[in-house]
Amino acid sequence: MTLGASAAWAGPDDFTTGPLIEAYGAVAVIDNQMSIPDGTVFQVAFDISTPAEVGELNRQLVSAARFLNMHTAAGIAPENLQLAIVIHGGAVRDVSSDSHFTPGVEPANADLVTTLIAHGVEIYVCGQSAAYHDVGTEDLLPGVTMALSAMTAHALLQQDGYTLNPF
Repeated sequence: MTLGASAAWAGPDDFTTGPLIEAYGAVAVIDNQMSIPDGTVFQVAFDISTPAEVGELNRQLVSAARFLNMHTAAGIAPENLQLAIVIHGGAVRDVSSDSHFTPGVEPANADLVTTLIAHGVEIYVCGQSAAYHDVGTEDLLPGVTMALSAMTAHALLQQDGYTLNPF
């Protein structure tokens, strides 16, 4: 499937959000020459270990929204976009409640996480990283799941047919 006109001369102003997630994940219209077969189902796992700056969105969480938007815009049915995010290392703070890392400050990624989960994205936290950063299950944002480890989560996702997104 092809998304409209060429973006050869596109710049930052040519990116827009939607059509699936209106608040996050801006994409550009591309003259796509790599066809995506009808009925393609994407099962993709994102690996996130780099935390965002305090008060900022985690760029890799935004990338998951972008993945959903660009493929929906390219004609892939939302039910054929199955994403999982595995969080480990310092990025654990990006899916933790405000009281855990910055008391009194709304977590910058809370709405993004809620939006991703509402669109079927599964988010798993490495229990080993959580333990290292003194984060308990009760500290996680609603809908985020504690896993034994990031390694375990990735192994199980791969057994279920998920591929690892290298970005």
